[in-house]
Amino acid sequence: MFDGLARAIQAYRPGRPDSGWFFAGLASSFPNIDNSHDGALAEKDIPAPCEAAVGSTTASIPACKVFRVPLPEGPRGNAEAEVVPLTEAAEEGADLRNQVLVFQYRGKFHAVDHQCPHSSFPLSRGSPFDIEDFGVVLSTGIACPKHGWSFDLFSGQGDRGSYRLKIWEVELRDASNGEESTQEKEVWVRRKQRIG
Repeated sequence: MFDGLARAIQAYRPGRPDSGWFFAGLASSFPNIDNSHDGALAEKDIPAPCEAAVGSTTASIPACKVFRVPLPEGPRGNAEAEVVPLTEAAEEGADLRNQVLVFQYRGKFHAVDHQCPHSSFPLSRGSPFDIEDFGVVLSTGIACPKHGWSFDLFSGQGDRGSYRLKIWEVELRDASNGEESTQEKEVWVRRKQRIG
């Protein structure tokens, strides 16, 4: 009796917990954006506190990062991510397949497909916002500037039609640089795992 149950449970055992994850950068490399920064994600240049640009006393870092993540080889393959320059990523008509947009909004990290599911427009040109009802923040969304459609960043649900934005999993891990007292975190991202 229990032998059949054990085989059934083993058949639905999830894959390796570390499969498919890729390193997106240190948490400190993602500016914490909020509604005080108007405009698109790719246009939000926030001064970096510790870097100096050529000919300037301050440098700017983008408010988001875009990665190209090909589908892994086999069910347990690891993801090999490559950074896509924002100038290339934000172009209309660019190949956005297998690209993920990673950013931090109001202290929470988000990773979503880079292309709008409605119009295949780059969401790095979109704007994150709070989804509110009578002043109460219910969730967070991102608006695509091409047609004004928006998508919930937790469920992926669109505000019109049955379009759904693919949400990726984000995990913050302690930085492993040998120092025990560091508060630095690493941002790791992977495609959302299917259940069953």
